[in-house]
Amino acid sequence: MPHHPAFELIAEEKISEVNALARHYRHNKTGAEVLSLINDDENKVFGISFATPPEDSTGLPHILEHSVLCGSEKFPVKKPFVEMLKGSLHTFLNAMTFPDKTVYPVASQNLADFYNLTQVYMDAVFFPLLTRETFQQEGWHYEVENPDDPMIFKGVVFNEMKGGFSSPDQVNYAYALQSLFPDALYSNYSGGDPRVMPDLTYEQFRDFHKRYYHPSNAQIIFYGDDDPEKRLEMLDAVLSRFEKGEKAQAHSLQERFEAPRRVEKTYPADDANKRSSFVTVNWMVEPTGDIEEQLARTVMRRALVGNSAAPLHKALIESGLGEAIISSAIELSQPVLNFGLRGADADDADRIETLILNTLAHLAENGIDDATIEATLNSLEFELREQNTGGYPRGIAYFFGALNNWLYGRDPLDGLRFETALASLKARIASGEKIIEGLIRTNLLDNTHRTTLVLRPDPEQAEREAPAERARLDAARAAMSDADIAAAIETTKKLKALQNAADKPEDLAKIPTLTVADLPREGVSIPTEEVAVEGVRTLVHDLPTNGIVYLDLGFDLKTLPRDLLPYLPLFSRALKQTGTSKADFVALTQRIGRSTGGIGISRLNSPILDSEEAAAFLLVRAKATTDKTGEMLDIVHDILTDARLDNRDRIRQIVAEDKARTEASLVPSGHQYVFTRLRASLHEADWLSEQTGGITQLLFLRELAQKIENDWASVQSALEDIRSHLINANAAIANVTTDGAAWPGFADELKSFIGRLPRHDFVRTDWSPLPHPANEGLTIPAQVNYVAKGVNLKALGHEPSGALSVVTKYLGTTYLWDKVRVEGGAYGGFASFNPLADTYAFGSYRDPNLVATLDVYDAAPAFLRKGVSQSDIARSIIGTIGDLDPYLLPDAKGYTALVRTLTGVTEEYRQKRREQVLSTSQADFAKAADLLDDVARNGHIVAMGSDKSITAANRERNGFLNVSKVL
Repeated sequence: MPHHPAFELIAEEKISEVNALARHYRHNKTGAEVLSLINDDENKVFGISFATPPEDSTGLPHILEHSVLCGSEKFPVKKPFVEMLKGSLHTFLNAMTFPDKTVYPVASQNLADFYNLTQVYMDAVFFPLLTRETFQQEGWHYEVENPDDPMIFKGVVFNEMKGGFSSPDQVNYAYALQSLFPDALYSNYSGGDPRVMPDLTYEQFRDFHKRYYHPSNAQIIFYGDDDPEKRLEMLDAVLSRFEKGEKAQAHSLQERFEAPRRVEKTYPADDANKRSSFVTVNWMVEPTGDIEEQLARTVMRRALVGNSAAPLHKALIESGLGEAIISSAIELSQPVLNFGLRGADADDADRIETLILNTLAHLAENGIDDATIEATLNSLEFELREQNTGGYPRGIAYFFGALNNWLYGRDPLDGLRFETALASLKARIASGEKIIEGLIRTNLLDNTHRTTLVLRPDPEQAEREAPAERARLDAARAAMSDADIAAAIETTKKLKALQNAADKPEDLAKIPTLTVADLPREGVSIPTEEVAVEGVRTLVHDLPTNGIVYLDLGFDLKTLPRDLLPYLPLFSRALKQTGTSKADFVALTQRIGRSTGGIGISRLNSPILDSEEAAAFLLVRAKATTDKTGEMLDIVHDILTDARLDNRDRIRQIVAEDKARTEASLVPSGHQYVFTRLRASLHEADWLSEQTGGITQLLFLRELAQKIENDWASVQSALEDIRSHLINANAAIANVTTDGAAWPGFADELKSFIGRLPRHDFVRTDWSPLPHPANEGLTIPAQVNYVAKGVNLKALGHEPSGALSVVTKYLGTTYLWDKVRVEGGAYGGFASFNPLADTYAFGSYRDPNLVATLDVYDAAPAFLRKGVSQSDIARSIIGTIGDLDPYLLPDAKGYTALVRTLTGVTEEYRQKRREQVLSTSQADFAKAADLLDDVARNGHIVAMGSDKSITAANRERNGFLNVSKVL
């Protein structure tokens, strides 16, 4: 068929791997390249990417990523991005900054909504307003309100990266790239280093957009079941406004090292614990456009460290030189591989480096076990064919796959193809060719472009950096004239006034949106049949799974005594990672990889509707092709009934890894920890989450590490007690998602499997009482805070309807966005309502404030009483319906149906709540204001941040926080 005359067709190919007809175009006038993937996926995707090579570490690409979404030519409002968050049915809406590119993807199942999102994003990236005030708000500015006040730095990205540089993992990542690319652009940190971000000027900011955000420098994707010709029409209407420009060079090549190098750095910590260092060995490898070579490198890395049984992973952990492994593969113009340990002693850096190199040399010389290679290949093949991206739209995953080649001048379609290359790779390996061993030698052992990075904790670094920032501010202030200071005060006032100013109604009306009338009045149900298999309640979902059987097998955690619950995360990992009487954990891991698409152990933990109890289950989640389900069930039986819970060495390693990973996640995920801690006293389900995944779990892990050394018998006894209580067919539920034709055969196998499980009587345990709510201040070495406040509404006599979800959506995208993020400078501010538990909480993320943020939460009722427009209510209804109707792949649909069943969420309840959402009115907002008064009066608080910040808040509020040190 003829193609749009504004575009040249470069290539057209049916790519079975992504089930799509791929058309690769070039826009004649500008040179913009377009990948149009045409298939029947209703989850449509648009994405645009620009090469954005950072020239320094001021974070210019990152600040620009934020700023282009703050108003554009056609949509001159302060936050069109937020308006789309509030009033769209999007299944994805975000933007990301990488070391050498910035990407803007959106997705929606609704065609009109998809076109709206695409239109807003194209105008945002090509025609942003980019005012000086936007630069100051999102990047940085001097803030001072009165002549005698101290001057401070403020900005959304500035504070986000203060939080980022409080994370040792992020610091380690940045220094690893710097060590490998000292003379190339990757030595610069595109996210931004707060120490140099104030060097960035508004003029540089504007110039960078003009230079790089041009169609000639763009790579664009469309994916899904929308009209392929309409795609090109929409693009040409925008692209044709430009003339052809210069295509940016996405990278600068680093000259290769003649010999490996050692780099030593520090990160801020509260103490100088010697076992808190990071040691990584990093390689820059040669780029390749060969698909088979790319796949082989993936197999190599996974075979080395892809799981706990992989030989390099195993050697590192069993050495005892560190607590958890570090490994990454970073796709850049010159790719990066690294391996190492966190929770190490920096004095052991030589030993760790030698261990890594000697292990690699041994594997290159003697070969990797055939079973490991077979399992790795099978797992990779299953993953490639399944294309299970979870809640992430497949089209976006394909976009990133294409960009890994496309950005560097290679064929984007090579990022989607794999069948021919995979078949060739498997055949070569089957013939006895030692491909992986050869890659270990050429990519790693014989590669002199290598660094060993040693990152030590420095308890004095924060104390040095805070005065350095203060000194810089004081010097800037001293250099200012009275007129300059008056101008800074005026800038602060002007910025706050703009932040508080409402958009003009006529401008808001320009944002394209659906109407409430466009929304489906009924939700989508999931096909579910309930049967009994050997007396076990079994839910069956007939869904198209392309020949894969997904099994969720749950065991009721209420059979466990309260004191055993903190052991659950350890028990879950021990089931798979300690081996059995018939196979050690290496052989067991290989068996799982050879015969299944994966077996995972997790926990389902949720409030039950209209109950103070939790639906709490240990879940075994397994998947396999129909011809291997029998072996999958045999493996599941073995790990449930025969796991070596007496394997002290593996248990010790698991606990050390979990402790290290939990400590490392405190800064990146601080908001989740304070929310979990806050809610632990509000509902049983949240209390269990705190026991098994919160601060309480971290404290337990620290004690458990000592207990394994001093009282191993009690640890083993606790694990054995969990198994004897929990693995019980009488307390089990099964959930099966597969094609209808596959169910009868699998039902027979499932019956045999259940018949072999232990059975015994049990009594469900009462886990009450919950802890008394308390205001807490948790201290960690961070430059930012995480602040939460909340209540159980039902305990205060409230019976909120679905309309409260609409109010919560509105607060998050207006008031909290403006007050906590835009004015306060935090990276995020949000509210959360759980309708099953009737809990309500406010929270912030990477927040420079603490008390001021609590004041914002408490003023939310007054904000609501100022009134809300009908158009804002409508947008918030639309966004809330989008949350109720997420896009789900078949396995996720089956799992969602299981959760609904166990939590008492019936179709009738879902429809009632949907109708409450759709009928939300002004009166509901007024009612919510009264409800939030109770949150302000009765809510308790959990805040996490630096000791200095918590102490200052206590001084201001008369010691209202009970302080404890976490890290």
